[in-house]
Amino acid sequence: MTESNPTRVAQRRNRVALLVVLGMFFGGMLVAGVLRFSGFRPAGMINKGEMLQPYGDLRGYSPTLADGRAYAWHDAPGTWRIVAMPRDCDGARREACTRLLGDLDKVWRLMGRNADRVHVLWAGAPPVDVGTLREVHLVRADARLRAALVRGDKDAAGTDPVWLVDPNGFVVLRYAGGSDPGDLRSDLARLLRVN
Repeated sequence: MTESNPTRVAQRRNRVALLVVLGMFFGGMLVAGVLRFSGFRPAGMINKGEMLQPYGDLRGYSPTLADGRAYAWHDAPGTWRIVAMPRDCDGARREACTRLLGDLDKVWRLMGRNADRVHVLWAGAPPVDVGTLREVHLVRADARLRAALVRGDKDAAGTDPVWLVDPNGFVVLRYAGGSDPGDLRSDLARLLRVN
């Protein structure tokens, strides 16, 4: 009888260990499932800009540069575009436009080695000479560009939103006028890492 007792104790210990391991495995899956379906997202995975639903579609669009040439939309695969279409930059809002252009220039410079994969499209008249800003492409603000960008614009009068266009030509994120340029930079840096 003494020989079977240690065997039973060992079996019981092994069963308890197996149940603990199974409980940890399935418990982890259960917690992950609850977090996933409750809508929880880690702070590093949340967009700072507004995700557009449905996306604006600029796939077949070819903007015209201010000098009349066509912007090479499809000649630069893997390039993200920051599009700004401010109002009245040569009038009363010149200072706000200059600040916006400076913020976009700063975002582009902070992309570091990935800066070549980002273009800034400025639709309309620039507030200052952009000859020194090699990443800024002046484009004409035509009806098709406006339609793809300004759908249901919720900004208050006097502010100018900024849009982020993915390499395929979809307008995916929108940043309200006056928002922190760091939000655009952090979203863009994360997208450049994964794409």
